[in-house]
Amino acid sequence: MGGAILQRGGGLALYAAVARGGFRRYVTYRTATAAGVFTNTVFGFIIAFTYQALWDERPQLGGYDQAQALTFVWVGQALLATVSLVVGGLDELQERIRNGDIAVDLYRPADLQLWWLAADLGRAACQLLGRGVLPMAVGALAFDLALPAAPGLWAAFLVSVVLAVTVSFGLRYLVALTAFWLLDSAGVAVLSGLAAMFFSGMLLPLRAFPDGFGEVVRMLPWASVLQVPADVLLGRYQGAAVLGALGFQAGWAAVLLAVGRLVQSAATRKVVVQGG
Repeated sequence: MGGAILQRGGGLALYAAVARGGFRRYVTYRTATAAGVFTNTVFGFIIAFTYQALWDERPQLGGYDQAQALTFVWVGQALLATVSLVVGGLDELQERIRNGDIAVDLYRPADLQLWWLAADLGRAACQLLGRGVLPMAVGALAFDLALPAAPGLWAAFLVSVVLAVTVSFGLRYLVALTAFWLLDSAGVAVLSGLAAMFFSGMLLPLRAFPDGFGEVVRMLPWASVLQVPADVLLGRYQGAAVLGALGFQAGWAAVLLAVGRLVQSAATRKVVVQGG
């Protein structure tokens, strides 16, 4: 099925070029990147100090010691822009649907979903390098973090981050597609962003939630966006469990992309141009 999609919508070289274009596009936003680094770092310190106070009162909360909890904080800040946690949808795609420019996109010799996924992966790579590495480095200098020395864990973490971006894209793509039916899907985007912040572990590691509720939220797709990558880096998964964690992310990515394709098919059977 995947091969057929690539044949109909262009080869891998096309989507690689789209990804490179997405990377180069965000590289040009140097001022925004610098502001983002500053913001992520400041909020990292605020949350880290809050976590220190919390873990002083509740050592081993969620099974994390204080160094692991602080590492979780800075992983979250490093991935905040990478996985677009604070953005509920693909704003540009929503706008193109709203003003009718999506009709041009549908005539391209490329698959709509793969085009936007490739562009988002390029954006994510730029954000990881531009807004992720420096806050993490600052956090490591200011706090005692539990960063692994084993190269294998870092490699597994990078794979997990790619899957996290794909899951995040799948969620945001579905939000963007609601613009086909809603005059203004901003409300859906806001709700999606709030859900992502809460259920991903950005506010508090999901393992710190009460047992029954915590087990449920760790099975939701948002857990793939931050909780799983952070736990992979912290070595919470050992041996085959690492593959299981990556498989969990890959499973949600496949489900969300498949649902997105179904919704896209339903939406584009009869394109209604709103305001264009």
